[in-house]
Amino acid sequence: MSFGDLGNKAQDALNSEKGEQVSDQGLDKAQDAASGVGGGKFDDQVQQGRDAADQRVGDDGAGEK
Repeated sequence: MSFGDLGNKAQDALNSEKGEQVSDQGLDKAQDAASGVGGGKFDDQVQQGRDAADQRVGDDGAGEK
């Protein structure tokens, strides 16, 4: 198995429903931590960063709703 194959498998896992849930949980925890450090002062920027990361990781909730 090549490094590229391993990367493809990781991307496939992230694009699954379970992978999306796990990535969202991680992003939520990071958002909460960043918000806490900033005392809520930068919540808009933290939310924008979380949204941008969510678009790059997983399927961005494409199967939801």
